[in-house]
Amino acid sequence: MIVFPPAKINLGLRITGKRPDGYHEIDTVMLQIPLFDILEIVPTTSFLFTSGGNSVDCPPEMNLCVKAYYLLKSDFDLPPVHIHLHKIIPMGAGLGGGSSDAAYTLLALNELFQLQLNRKTLENYAAQLGSDCPFFISSSPKYCTGRGEIMKDIEIPSLSEKWLKLYDPKIHISTSNAYSGIRPQAINKTTEEQVLEPLSDWSDSLINDFETTVFQENKAISQLKNQLYKDGALYAAMSGSGSAVYGVFEHIPKKNQLSIQEWVFQL
Repeated sequence: MIVFPPAKINLGLRITGKRPDGYHEIDTVMLQIPLFDILEIVPTTSFLFTSGGNSVDCPPEMNLCVKAYYLLKSDFDLPPVHIHLHKIIPMGAGLGGGSSDAAYTLLALNELFQLQLNRKTLENYAAQLGSDCPFFISSSPKYCTGRGEIMKDIEIPSLSEKWLKLYDPKIHISTSNAYSGIRPQAINKTTEEQVLEPLSDWSDSLINDFETTVFQENKAISQLKNQLYKDGALYAAMSGSGSAVYGVFEHIPKKNQLSIQEWVFQL
């Protein structure tokens, strides 16, 4: 079985508190985008995990796909499988590739072995693997709170037929380092409320709290956001804890002569 785990972007990301379990309370809207990894799972005689494409910077036993398999195997009599992950989504860029790979491993195993697990049950398994993992169990945009596992489906009319340009500066941002500069604070308006406002208002109100710390240490990322506005973006921001940045455009944006990876998608 072959599946295609997608990337995501955050529309706004506020850190509103620190939890007793060590996680942070967040307030964000997450949106899947058509940038995909490739994940193949086939039954075999002994368990095997392999990868290709972009390098995977952890030992196999720490990969979330492997953890997802053994999480389900602890409750179901799963046979051995060969999982092959072809990485395309940049790592350490705030695009959720690892979380998506884990969620799609659960989805694929559920279908491949007819486990008949419903969406809510799969989300509960995914939450044990990582904060962003439950988001990828279904494809709709979601308003996310708690540590990311409390989700509400949301429609975003402002993004209809808009274009997205995404830059990957290939700067790996450690999530723990990004959080170290965060000072949680209460917010007056949720990101859910803000993304339902006109797109023209987003640049003044829709905030990613990580930008302050990440931009101070990585001027190149800040410059990419500024470049997107210079090119006519209606809204531009960093995704997650970085380092990818994106811009939303009314019309298809022109390609820049920058020596970094970029993608353009219609939403």
